Amino acid sequence: MLTDTLAQIEKSLRLQGGASSDYDLNAPLDLPPGRKLRPAAVLILLQPGAYGLSVVLTKRSSALKHHPGQIAFPGGKQDAEDADAVATSLREAREEIGLPDGHARVLGQLPPHETVTGFHVTPVLAFLETPFTFQPEAGEVDEVFLTPLSHVLNPENYLIEGRRWRGQVRRYYAVPYGPYYIWGATARMLRAWADRMNS
Repeated sequence: MLTDTLAQIEKSLRLQGGASSDYDLNAPLDLPPGRKLRPAAVLILLQPGAYGLSVVLTKRSSALKHHPGQIAFPGGKQDAEDADAVATSLREAREEIGLPDGHARVLGQLPPHETVTGFHVTPVLAFLETPFTFQPEAGEVDEVFLTPLSHVLNPENYLIEGRRWRGQVRRYYAVPYGPYYIWGATARMLRAWADRMNS
């Protein structure tokens, strides 16, 4: 069963498909074609368990200046020392949740996602082969938790909601799970993957 699921995931990563963005559900915008986007990467880490695969997510610290308390993948901007997006995602996961080197096998990458904050984010998928104890980064991460993969890959679990941002109502995807409100760029990247897995 697990082997079949991983094979389906790897197949979805080979599909052709365009990038996603925070603007997808909103009125067409005239974005400057020469705009400078900062490279970043996130790690969509899949952890096996008795009931199948789960996605590792974090709840950002409520004390942070940017996106306090939001649900996110481990990840961040690419540093000059990072060889590529994969290196960025693994480094950030090591810093934010304590993922040891060599514990996860990278499966591939999803198409990039553009955020309203000016980042070009590469989602990297990886399978956790060796269990470890989560170690949330103090001051950055309040909590690390698991969400069933079956939940986030089911398009029926997604909502389209909206809130006012810079004087306009901006629509976005949300995929709530228990007490966790997964929305924005995190939900958009998951929805893009769900569409690929169900195509």
